[in-house]
Amino acid sequence: QVQLAESGGGLVQAGGSLRLSCVASGLTFSNYIMGWFRQAPGKEREFVARIRWSGDTYYGDSVKGRFTISRDNAKNTVYLQMKSLKPEDTAVYYCTATTTPTTYWGQGTQVTVSS
Repeated sequence: QVQLAESGGGLVQAGGSLRLSCVASGLTFSNYIMGWFRQAPGKEREFVARIRWSGDTYYGDSVKGRFTISRDNAKNTVYLQMKSLKPEDTAVYYCTATTTPTTYWGQGTQVTVSS
């Protein structure tokens, strides 16, 4: 049974930083592209970032230069370092694990950025 457990969300002031973590279990971590999506109230789910086993990364336009995704393959963990946070970054952040055609989703962690 695949499980993705996010942590690290919370309340932060604009301009601040947070680091999200996601621990994966029940899967062969090296086979999966790990990613982050987010969903703000009343908005569609939005791609944030993804990382391959090799370390190759890709970011959504709204977070480029501010967020960094990384993974620790020995710990089956993916991270999202978020800096220069803005109120518009407020959302539930979801961890994903993808090996085509399957994507698993975590339950999400709330990030709230106050102005």
